[in-house]
Amino acid sequence: MVDEPTNPLNSEIEALVNPSSIEQSDVLAEVEAVKAAQSPELPLLVASGLNKSFGGIRAIDNAAIEVRKGSITGLVGPNGAGKTTLFNLLLNFIRSDSGRVLFDGEPVHHLPPYRIARMGMVRTFQVARALSRMSVMDNMLLAAQKQTGENFWMTWFKQREIAQEEKQQRQKAMEILESIGLAHMASEYAGALSGGQRKLLEMGRALMTDPKLILLDEPAAGVNPTLINQICDRIQRWNREGLTFLIIEHNMDVIMSLCDRVWVLAEGRNLAAGTPAEIQSNPEVLEAYLGQ
Repeated sequence: MVDEPTNPLNSEIEALVNPSSIEQSDVLAEVEAVKAAQSPELPLLVASGLNKSFGGIRAIDNAAIEVRKGSITGLVGPNGAGKTTLFNLLLNFIRSDSGRVLFDGEPVHHLPPYRIARMGMVRTFQVARALSRMSVMDNMLLAAQKQTGENFWMTWFKQREIAQEEKQQRQKAMEILESIGLAHMASEYAGALSGGQRKLLEMGRALMTDPKLILLDEPAAGVNPTLINQICDRIQRWNREGLTFLIIEHNMDVIMSLCDRVWVLAEGRNLAAGTPAEIQSNPEVLEAYLGQ
């Protein structure tokens, strides 16, 4: 991967992820000011100063992350580093104690998750949450947004419109199922899918929402190597078509092959950020995550 050109913002990011005597909150404010002055386009997702404690345990400690539009960004760290908790804070599944999250230029840390999803930021889970007793197709259709038939009264007065919408959504769902290799199982119970196929189904449901950014929580966990390659191929293809991704993953081969930029968490704090090559050779990362 070609190194990024040097610009004044790099020193600010370096200060953020490798704190010195300067307070992190001050650095975050300065980083945002530099971005506003220099960047023609702000990142799609910017989170800063995030904190979350559970009882006396600080799970997230003044963490920050940014995801550039059109990128595949990785989030890595040892077990217990706070990666999934950070995902939950970004989507407000769990309310942060402090800090803010901007998505597509708008603050979202005060919004409920369903409104954030409607804005175009959605996620998958480490353990795929398919509705086992429903068909694969019905699982897909449940994810469709803003359907007229969701309103009880509209089912009486706009039956023709609702029928047309359902036809269009079924066609869209089948196209997505074909793209993830599950079209032949559209009428099967989702409970009949393998673990890897459930991960693909969950990605398919995310695509049904017409997202701008998809947060993937360990898409390769518990998946056989052949299917991992298929998942990576599809992520790259969707990225080329304009989708942006933020990925938590312990499989470093996946991170190194997919990601443009990688952020590292350790004990809830930012440890490093950079290209995959920079992260792979960072001594602090090797000590905290990869092992010397």
